[in-house]
Amino acid sequence: MDVSLFYPPLSKRMAARYKDFLSSANLRDEGDADVIALMTDDDFNVVACGARAGHTLKQFAVSPELEGEGVFAAVLSELLNEAARQKIRRLFICTKPKNAAMFGSMGFFPIVETKDAVLMEDRRNGFSDYLASLPRYEGECGAIVMNGDPFTRGHLHLCEYAAAHCDALYVFSVSEPGSTFSPDERFDMLKAGTAHLLNCHVVHTEEYLVSRETFPAYFIRDEQHADQVKADLDIELFRKRIAPALHIKKRFVGEEPFSPTTRAYNERMKALLPESGIALIEIPRLCAISASRVRKLIEEGRIEETKELVPETTYAAILRHAFRNA
Repeated sequence: MDVSLFYPPLSKRMAARYKDFLSSANLRDEGDADVIALMTDDDFNVVACGARAGHTLKQFAVSPELEGEGVFAAVLSELLNEAARQKIRRLFICTKPKNAAMFGSMGFFPIVETKDAVLMEDRRNGFSDYLASLPRYEGECGAIVMNGDPFTRGHLHLCEYAAAHCDALYVFSVSEPGSTFSPDERFDMLKAGTAHLLNCHVVHTEEYLVSRETFPAYFIRDEQHADQVKADLDIELFRKRIAPALHIKKRFVGEEPFSPTTRAYNERMKALLPESGIALIEIPRLCAISASRVRKLIEEGRIEETKELVPETTYAAILRHAFRNA
């Protein structure tokens, strides 16, 4: 039996067999795979599988009767070779802690672990090298993790408040793709919009913080619990590895009246960060200003109306973006 690669969408019959096989292994199809590796028997029943979504390898399962036969290694090797052909520069696996040794034997190294999940990558010192690349500052440091798609006056308000309440402020610009602006566009908007804050330092998250790619939870059947598993892993990485390395004692967030997921994430931070000596500081949101509203105006071609909602630097970036995509 050979491993075959499929680029979604699968045929209806194969998709049904794939999902049924995942379900039999107590896994969920998160529906975001770029490529799926399937091994089938003579009747085209799935007997082993795995997938890649962006930088993340996921959804591995092997029929019980084939365990110990090298099938898992064959599926993983096929996906590793495919990623190399696509020039994917780093790969992650998020799995149950009990599977860490198995993936470790295939060249993956742990970054952070909770009781429900472990995050691993294919480079021994990948995360340590990322931390070493970040600048260091004296005094009490604060942090914001920001998507900024795009950077609004509300985001600016949060940055100005945070910068006034710590000696140095790290603003982590989320590096995964957004809905409207690219990671580089968002980083440039954030950097330009905070240039007047001399103690504000904008850095990339790469794939490490608040990343849908890096933190899948396909192995958690309850989707509501899966969201908490992902939040806990993200918070654990911040409080146990990032914050100590950068002397971060405060994390700033804006209150979230609209998104239940973000609100639940903030509540988890309130519960977990103080255990590591990190204060979570939540500030009131500026009324009627949200990135989603700005994106909607851009989508509708009402760009002039965004001017009152974003800093001048962002408005200039919106105009450039609209010109490039006209």
